[in-house]
Amino acid sequence: MQRSVSVVIPARNEAASIGRVVSGVRSVLPDAEVVVVDDGSTDDTAALATAAGARVERRPTGLGNGAAIKAGARVAGGDLVVFMDADGQHDPAQIPRLLTELDRGYDMVVGARDRRGQANAGRALANGFYNRFASWMTGYRIEDLTSGFRVARAAKFREFLSLLPNGFSYPSTSTIAFIRSGYPVGYVPIEVARREGRSHIRPIRDGFRFLLIIFRIASLYSPLKLFVPVAGLFTLLGLGNYAYTYVTDGRFTNMSALLLSAGVLTFMIGLVSEQITQLTYRRDG
Repeated sequence: MQRSVSVVIPARNEAASIGRVVSGVRSVLPDAEVVVVDDGSTDDTAALATAAGARVERRPTGLGNGAAIKAGARVAGGDLVVFMDADGQHDPAQIPRLLTELDRGYDMVVGARDRRGQANAGRALANGFYNRFASWMTGYRIEDLTSGFRVARAAKFREFLSLLPNGFSYPSTSTIAFIRSGYPVGYVPIEVARREGRSHIRPIRDGFRFLLIIFRIASLYSPLKLFVPVAGLFTLLGLGNYAYTYVTDGRFTNMSALLLSAGVLTFMIGLVSEQITQLTYRRDG
């Protein structure tokens, strides 16, 4: 069955590499649609992408990598959509490997980096933690939660556009959304090159944002896995405080009541969140 492919490349001030990236994609997939979403660039990114043969969707102001991904997914005409970075790290020659793996029955295939593919040791440790945490949450082995090099079936990817953030955590959110909805996700080992130009990730600001990914994963996939341990901790603290004050003073204190109430309330919030999550991922037809 003949299927059309679109390649979506979000870009912001990537004049140093965008022409080479687009040319590389067109040489590997000459029949593919190449969509570059210019996310408020102030350099020649748009002109160079157009000259290399891409369709450019220009945005007057930068809204973020995730926003550019959503804009590209909306206008992409292919049955399959490949997402890759514009900074030269992702090798277009590896796209056929992702497409081949998709043919095995997956709905999304992700290019998985090893430790050598991380920007630095800190990022490698953080991503390793994200992968292990997400794997525990989902019960599914996730080899690279934050890789932006992936291919997905377009119709299924568009189901989750409303869930994707405008910032840098679109890869983690889309991966979790696919797994949560029962859409199989596969992985292909890849090598990445050193990026060209300046990274748009700021360690302190985005370090905090990436920390929030952990809570997004929990709330998107299975809130009870996050809320039940916290509720249990409050309950144990309440019971422990009650036992101590009963032995020492023979009374039930306000602190014990507060801790036990916090445990019950946290559990109930988790229960309601679980029901909301079930409704969020409900798919009709």
